Amino acid sequence: MTAETWEIARFTVLMALLATTLVLPFAIATGWLLARRQFFGKALFETIVSLPLVLPPVASGLLLLWLFGRRSPVGQALDAAGIDIIFTWKAVVLSMMVISFPLVARSVRAGIEQVDRRYEQIAATLGAGSFRILRTITLPLASRGIAAGAILGFSRALGEFGATIMVAGAIPGRTRTIAVGIYTLVETGREDAAWGLLVIAALLAFGAIYVSNRLVEQRGEA
Repeated sequence: MTAETWEIARFTVLMALLATTLVLPFAIATGWLLARRQFFGKALFETIVSLPLVLPPVASGLLLLWLFGRRSPVGQALDAAGIDIIFTWKAVVLSMMVISFPLVARSVRAGIEQVDRRYEQIAATLGAGSFRILRTITLPLASRGIAAGAILGFSRALGEFGATIMVAGAIPGRTRTIAVGIYTLVETGREDAAWGLLVIAALLAFGAIYVSNRLVEQRGEA
């Protein structure tokens, strides 16, 4: 394995960790909302949250390109503030967040739904507010499900390709992730380097999924 291979792998892991860290608060809020609240339009909201799971990643990338491109109102506002998104490492993180978010949110929801609501009700009768109940009871009891979802989202972010190549491209040393790297290396006839990236990707994915599955099993035994 070459220095370039390790650099691509290091960059991808860092971007996936950052994407998972940034997406987790939103996924927790969404998972809690879907698990504990009934509201008008809930089915529509849940459908929108799950859309990145069924849309082709390239389509999600195209939507991100349209939303954050310089011709859009959001893109123009960011450009005026001196913030570049498209074809930078920020676009890599953004695409990873969008693609991994539904997986994390669904796992968080499943973890919260398994928490016995009686504990929350007892805390409420003792005067605890909603946020305190969430912080001290719901989230700790659902922590394994949340952790499993975060790891699953991280592993999905590691393998993201379609949206990333649309909004970030394949700029060497700047936006090239493992998935994009495998594609570009094969395209340029460097199969040996691509196989090196493939081995790293397989080991990372195997480890992440194994740990996630173990957490789910432990949650079921608890």
